[in-house]
Amino acid sequence: MAKLKVKYICQECGYEAHKWLGKCPACNEWNSFVEEVVDKASKVPSINVEEKIEKIADIETADEYRITTGLEELDRVLGGGLVKGSLILVGGDPGIGKSTLLIQVANNISRVGLKVLYVSAEESARQIKLRSDRLSVQAKELYLLSETNMDIVINAIDKLNPDLLIIDSIQTVYNPNLESAPGSVSQVRETTATLMRLAKTRDMATFIVGHVTKEGSIAGPRVLEHMVDTVLYFEGERHHTYRVLRGVKNRFGSTNEIGIFEMRDIGLIQVENPSEMLLAGRPLFTAGTIVVPSMEGTRPMLVEVQALVSHTAFGMPRRVATGTDYNRMVLMLAVLEKKAGLEMQSYDAYINIVGGIQIKEPALDLGIVCALASSFKDKLIDSKTIAIGEVGLTGELRTVSFIEKRLKEASKLGFKTAVVPKANLKGLDKIEDINIIGVTNIIDALDIVLGG
Repeated sequence: MAKLKVKYICQECGYEAHKWLGKCPACNEWNSFVEEVVDKASKVPSINVEEKIEKIADIETADEYRITTGLEELDRVLGGGLVKGSLILVGGDPGIGKSTLLIQVANNISRVGLKVLYVSAEESARQIKLRSDRLSVQAKELYLLSETNMDIVINAIDKLNPDLLIIDSIQTVYNPNLESAPGSVSQVRETTATLMRLAKTRDMATFIVGHVTKEGSIAGPRVLEHMVDTVLYFEGERHHTYRVLRGVKNRFGSTNEIGIFEMRDIGLIQVENPSEMLLAGRPLFTAGTIVVPSMEGTRPMLVEVQALVSHTAFGMPRRVATGTDYNRMVLMLAVLEKKAGLEMQSYDAYINIVGGIQIKEPALDLGIVCALASSFKDKLIDSKTIAIGEVGLTGELRTVSFIEKRLKEASKLGFKTAVVPKANLKGLDKIEDINIIGVTNIIDALDIVLGG
């Protein structure tokens, strides 16, 4: 009997080695190598290369036909809807709402007469039926299959020929021809390649659910994200009702758009006006809070920045940032000390973006500076004032993009004063019902916001 050949594969990045290693030389992860059996290489059929080569000028193009999912927020993130033959990877923390979102999509698409096959490798058909009853799913062309064997899934696809396929999840489906365990690099790579081939040859849109690691990235090899057409991340705190769907890769649209949903007992509800949602319950007569117009893709969104500065009881003050970049917050504290003369080295400082969302853009800088200074001096900021601007290390204010969209959104929600970088005033049309003040540095901005 021939001796089986084995190799060792890193479960984080897919690096292959002939012997076990304690630390992966590619991604530097410890104890990530798993032994897998090497299958014999199959013969590659001969292919006529001349039939495959085409001139780019001779290739005909047409607008991609898109299938609406029935959820405008999801359609926006996808670039206008589902493209036939596309392979979409959805990742997120356990219990965040991935299966709920996909069962709602399956319901909406099947109600317009398209066939949907929902393959659950983690739950029984009865469990899915109980969830669908709670979500009031009444689709007639929605088919369920509780199976982990990829060969059986392929047979079901051949028999049903669905327009949409949902695999929940890719880490639990396995190819019986491979010796490795479900969820290993070889299994994930092979099953994804099989699904990609089925999606492209049948013009069948396909959703696959991916587990995430403790760091928040999708589990399995990085090649998984390279193989698919679209990668969506479902974000949000489990103890908050709001969820953010963010596209990090999209071959059929922009990666700058986000969709916002609210989790209720009847499923995920679209949030049409996220600014009103994020500002609900905002304190009006408290120091350390200000509103900043942020941009997520082409959508302006008003967020509340809260700061708390208190005298430290320890030798080293604490700095905590929730919803924004911690290092950026530390930079703003240093600029306040050096350029504004606020002695904050013996004070704890906390920054929070209300609503459980993540905002990373530099336009948030001026809002962080104003909120910290307001809390430090215990001075109120007018509740109808907003601040926008990127702060440099010398205390200057730099321009931000989409200034007009941000200001129009603020004006629509009743804000009266906007402090913006002076360079942004060039070419900016007057916006009704809002007073726009241009400043060049944080000293001038704080004088206006805090009243001197």
